[in-house]
Amino acid sequence: MVMAVVVKTFFLQAFYIPSESMEPTMLVDDKILVQKVSYWGGDVKRGDVVVFDDPGGWLSPEDSRHASNFVQSGLEKIGLFPTGGHLIKRVIGVGGDTIRCCSEGKLTVNGKELDESYLLDESATKDKTFEVKVRKGYLWVMGDNRGNSYDSRGHLGDPGGGQVSEKSVVGKAWLRVWPFGRAGFIHKPETFETVNRK
Repeated sequence: MVMAVVVKTFFLQAFYIPSESMEPTMLVDDKILVQKVSYWGGDVKRGDVVVFDDPGGWLSPEDSRHASNFVQSGLEKIGLFPTGGHLIKRVIGVGGDTIRCCSEGKLTVNGKELDESYLLDESATKDKTFEVKVRKGYLWVMGDNRGNSYDSRGHLGDPGGGQVSEKSVVGKAWLRVWPFGRAGFIHKPETFETVNRK
């Protein structure tokens, strides 16, 4: 049990996907492992799929659900049952980046258009026009299902302006363990490799 708590705290933690916001990358009720080692130094990168604590008011009561019985609740606490009450999104921008939507329907980061072939429907991105400068120590996050993701765009009017503190990041989505037919490592798309920091 002690080892399980140590692993959950510092290395790996299990989560499930509660909504359609990350389709097609993640489907509802997918079970994933999130690894924490990459962020020991706080170096979150563009394109990473991250799990983070609710910044405040992002989750509905249904999305905040936890284990429903005593046994599952105990297993959840030591990291052996998928945890609820968190969000999972893709990092689009890090501190210092300027995010703009949209140039002919494409999102830009520091003036570079993103080819987001991993999206469920890339045309859904242009539904909301905005330009933001990401503050140091914060992230701009969006779901891969842009037409059905309440992400940073939907919180522009919040006190935090839709930006998520790096301190609230639990870890990086690393491995899908369920369903077995879709099990495998979660890879970052190459589209972000050409974006330069301003």
